[in-house]
Amino acid sequence: MQYRALNIDDYPKLLQLWQAAQGVKLREADSEQGIAKYLARNPGLSFVAEDGGKIVGSIMAGHDGKRGYIQHLAVLTERQKAGIATKLLALCLDALKAEGILKSHIHVLGDNALAKEYWSNRGWVRRSDIEVYSYINGAGENT
Repeated sequence: MQYRALNIDDYPKLLQLWQAAQGVKLREADSEQGIAKYLARNPGLSFVAEDGGKIVGSIMAGHDGKRGYIQHLAVLTERQKAGIATKLLALCLDALKAEGILKSHIHVLGDNALAKEYWSNRGWVRRSDIEVYSYINGAGENT
């Protein structure tokens, strides 16, 4: 297994992984152009796990200067429970820490019980004191 920084050339394989992953909801912002912009803004913070040229796991992260934001942690179903997600998460958090980011957040879909269990089991705390509000400043609801 090889772990390395994610790059935009990975996009076709990433898209396949994300489309197959339970709990990953893709939006227009997850287009190749959107991901390229995200990676350029957040260099060295997103990673893939690759085995034999096949991407079997991914994680993306960025920050606003104060807080980190984790996105698209995904591992192929048949490769889960092998420590791939744990390694990807450690790489990501270490990279954020190197940038001075000591607290990170992840958004989990309300009906994704598997993700809720995963994050809780790793010491992430569900917040009940805040709610997320979104504003769409564009044409589509899937922005």
